[in-house]
Amino acid sequence: MVVLVTGSSGQLGQSLQFIAKNYPEITFVFCDSQQLDLTNKSSITSIFNKNNPNYCINAAAYTAVDKAESEPEKAHLINAIGPKNLAEVCKDFNTTLIHVSTDFVFDGDSSKPYTEEDFPNPTGVYGQTKLDGERMIQEIMENYFIIRTSWVYSQFGNNFMKTMLRLGSERDQISVVNDQIGTPTNAIDFAYALVKIIQYCHTELVEVYGIYNFSNEGQCSWYDFAKKIFEISNTTIDLQAIPTVAYPTPANRPKYSVLNKNKIKTTFDMEIFDWEESLKTVNFPS
Repeated sequence: MVVLVTGSSGQLGQSLQFIAKNYPEITFVFCDSQQLDLTNKSSITSIFNKNNPNYCINAAAYTAVDKAESEPEKAHLINAIGPKNLAEVCKDFNTTLIHVSTDFVFDGDSSKPYTEEDFPNPTGVYGQTKLDGERMIQEIMENYFIIRTSWVYSQFGNNFMKTMLRLGSERDQISVVNDQIGTPTNAIDFAYALVKIIQYCHTELVEVYGIYNFSNEGQCSWYDFAKKIFEISNTTIDLQAIPTVAYPTPANRPKYSVLNKNKIKTTFDMEIFDWEESLKTVNFPS
């Protein structure tokens, strides 16, 4: 079985590389943006001709949420046209596509966890381009999985956890918003979940394609997340809670973006760890 992974230099791509050794039955092919350019269909076709993958995990994306507001064309090219190109090539090669999406497709006005059936209503360029990518995939092919996730962090790449640890080593006081509620997602847990989906599809005859949610369990604010990061890493700092209005950003963030995971847990008999427990498994720098 051959699994092609795009965006190999990102958090999820590196997390998949980290766990790949646990799956000797899978031949993973990891490609970064230099090796596979999603905006260039011939680049994708060339890689597919060489490897003929059974599955493709699209972990590549334009994720600079604030910068997207001033670079809408670039965000659209990578987050919408890229998945469109990839879906067309996947269809030609009969490759199952597993595409990573985001909680930003929702407006954050809900008061209960979002299900896969809830109506998307992005409030910014990033969320809109990710939703556009989802819809293009759905228009082109049938054998796809779109996995929406939230607040991804890991020991790899750039993320909130690593930013907090860096600031904690540089400052005596940090202010973090406490009125945006969501769920942190350990990229390693996410990587394992994606491989479990692939294993299921490779052994079961029942087709379960479609949209799914995945994050760790539980919910918290960014302030709560930061507090737990400092607690587990034994970092002493004066952490202040502030409202979103005190920390304006170019892009709007969903005030509430907790995802309901019942569908993915039931379909794939998947156990999902609580975010606090999963955070404790990360290799914090000593």
